[in-house]
Amino acid sequence: MNAVLQMRNERLPMPGGDSEAASLVGVTKKYGSHRALDGIDLNVGAGELIALLGPNGAGKTTAVKLLLGLLRPDEGTVRVFGLDPSEAANRQRTGAMLQVTRVPETMRVREHIDLFSSYYPRPMPFAEIVGMAGLHGIEQRFFGELSGGQKQRALFALAICGDPDLLFLDEPTVGLDVQARRAMWRQIRTLLARGKSILLTTHYLEEADALANRIVVLNHGRMIANGTPAEIKQDHSLEDAFLALTGEGESI
Repeated sequence: MNAVLQMRNERLPMPGGDSEAASLVGVTKKYGSHRALDGIDLNVGAGELIALLGPNGAGKTTAVKLLLGLLRPDEGTVRVFGLDPSEAANRQRTGAMLQVTRVPETMRVREHIDLFSSYYPRPMPFAEIVGMAGLHGIEQRFFGELSGGQKQRALFALAICGDPDLLFLDEPTVGLDVQARRAMWRQIRTLLARGKSILLTTHYLEEADALANRIVVLNHGRMIANGTPAEIKQDHSLEDAFLALTGEGESI
């Protein structure tokens, strides 16, 4: 694990040069006296999937909200495509699927997709959205009638409907069965193959291992590891490496 510890707080070179889709530089965010993030440097390269891991309360959701412009940092700089994340131009290039999302349950799936697509200048075609999200046959159902897994797939559809260049996926496969989870993984890989940048938070370590170009681990608001899945694991399982890094298990 020593090599992993040496990677703490280091920023790795991005694919294709210095191109960055999003970054936090020296960012601190406090809630009262509690530091949710403490001097974080985090970057998402063009065409890269970053898996952001950490125990509950580590600061993952705060980092996502900062990059979406939903929160402002107390210290440091937040940039998306080189601009403040709240800029209108960025809104048209980003999509998000958050853990806590409320949409009207009395609207049909198709109505939701049509509405969200209208927010973007060049949305993804409706048939492609439905296919990628696995919504065939339920387009006319009310959102409130959907099962938990179907709701997750519908929210994924809303996140991708603008054909975003940068996608935030906050625990996207919670509530999905194994088959549906693997189907979403295939679609995430398809988006990556198209050059999209993705920031993924997940508690499924297998998911991070399978999808990520790079894994960043947060704990108590600080970055404690930053590397490829192979660098993080170092011949151990990702679960063992994660537990050792976060102090939840024995050192390996």
